[in-house]
Amino acid sequence: MNVALTYNVRPEAEVSTEILPSNEIVSPKLKSTSKTQEKINDVYAEWDTFETIDAVRSALAAYNDVIMIEADENAFEKFKEYRPDIVFNIAEGIFGASREAQIPAMLDMLNIPYTGSDPLTLATCLDKARTKEILTYHKIRTAKFLTASDKNDLKNFDLKFPVIIKPVAEGSSKGIFNNSFIEYFADLEKAVENNYETYNQPSLIEEFLSGREFTVAIVGNDEDINVLPIVEINLDTLPGNLVPIYSYEAKWIVDRRENPLNIFTCPAIIDKELENKIKETALKTFKVLKCKDWSRIDIRLDAMGEPNIIEINPLPGILPDPKDNSCFPKAARAYGWDYTQMLNNVLYVSAKRYKLI
Repeated sequence: MNVALTYNVRPEAEVSTEILPSNEIVSPKLKSTSKTQEKINDVYAEWDTFETIDAVRSALAAYNDVIMIEADENAFEKFKEYRPDIVFNIAEGIFGASREAQIPAMLDMLNIPYTGSDPLTLATCLDKARTKEILTYHKIRTAKFLTASDKNDLKNFDLKFPVIIKPVAEGSSKGIFNNSFIEYFADLEKAVENNYETYNQPSLIEEFLSGREFTVAIVGNDEDINVLPIVEINLDTLPGNLVPIYSYEAKWIVDRRENPLNIFTCPAIIDKELENKIKETALKTFKVLKCKDWSRIDIRLDAMGEPNIIEINPLPGILPDPKDNSCFPKAARAYGWDYTQMLNNVLYVSAKRYKLI
């Protein structure tokens, strides 16, 4: 097939190799009231490196003719000119809460098939609060939450501390730092205002789930769905000065290729009952939100050991090097797929959905 790969490439100058001078990892053992909400440059955290984009291109080119179309303001005209058989979409976008939906919306207008979920699902899943409202309606467990843009929105605050605060519409751990774990109301007020100033959007505030954390990779559609082996995130392997959340510091700074953490176990070592509960929760979430072709569902257990949805990633991270801790490729390898097989299986289920094969 003639396949267009559409992407956003992370500027090399923006790839962080260390914590910026303005940021400080805050020990949970310290009184957080003495700390302000620190800032770090995470603007392009969602975008892929050239290494990842080239690895995706190479994998697709094993069986297809591939052209590259960057997801910028020129993309529409290029799609219109080249009219590929299908687009392999890994573009995250940059502007607005609908940014992940922009390329699929262009392709829908041009009637060009593409991999992954449609604009509605992508926009919904990026909005964590709207996603949680839908999950709650469908009786899928998720932590109790509220949204706030300033401290006035906290007047009727009724959540139990500790809480986690994060921007309502970001991915790749953007805005989720060590000091996003909050135990005091005064800190929460400051964090809400700082988050709004930094990200220009409300914050999602959730009760902290104290149990184990897992992620589930899914490939397929309708009745032809593969739920890949469950990955556990071993948060107890984090350095002692990090709280037990998969924060920006944990994902991008502390856990590095040259010094990786032993943070993932795949397949997760769990009993069959819990495995089935996690897979059923992930699969129901995938279907309720009308995800297509592939997605990664993040899950954490509550104090009673019940699976709760943290978030849904319909554009999952796919770092190619096994030395990198990237959950979707790790689950695929445990399933028996190498990187090329994984991506071409995603392409296959998408092409099948469009009746191209």
